[in-house]
Amino acid sequence: MKKFFVFLFLSALLLIGAGCLAENKSSGTNANTNANVNANANVNANVPSQGKILDLSNQGLTSVSMDIFGRTDLIELNLSHNSLTGALQAEVRHLKNLEVLNLSYNKFTGVPAEIGQLKKLLVLDLSNNQLTGLPYELGNLVQLRTLNISGNDYSSQDLAKIRSALPDTRIIE
Repeated sequence: MKKFFVFLFLSALLLIGAGCLAENKSSGTNANTNANVNANANVNANVPSQGKILDLSNQGLTSVSMDIFGRTDLIELNLSHNSLTGALQAEVRHLKNLEVLNLSYNKFTGVPAEIGQLKKLLVLDLSNNQLTGLPYELGNLVQLRTLNISGNDYSSQDLAKIRSALPDTRIIE
């Protein structure tokens, strides 16, 4: 009889623990909201409404859904390791709370001047794209601590102007 009660007690603990885990996931406490977006979502991403971190890395994306730019609560956006081309949309300016933006390992050829409106940005990773120029507006990002532009073919003249505006920023070339 004693073994039965121990079994019952342990079973109850297991069920309570599973309930807490399910509650944490549904309440958005998972800090790394990883939206599983497939190639069909390039046009209309099913972006979760909870969480301040959006990780869309390694999703095979060829375009960024406009829905993402409505997520003004985001503090981190990771679009790395996709097949994004051209320039990031100017609507990135709407992500006013963004602190980390990772666009690395894509095929971007440009960065919009509007990126300079992201006043809270601390980390910007543009590494390993096909950038040939950098907008001078990057110099407006006075909070920026790290700018990674390695693996691109940008103008040293552009970089010199940006560097002079951001003396405290670590620039990875």
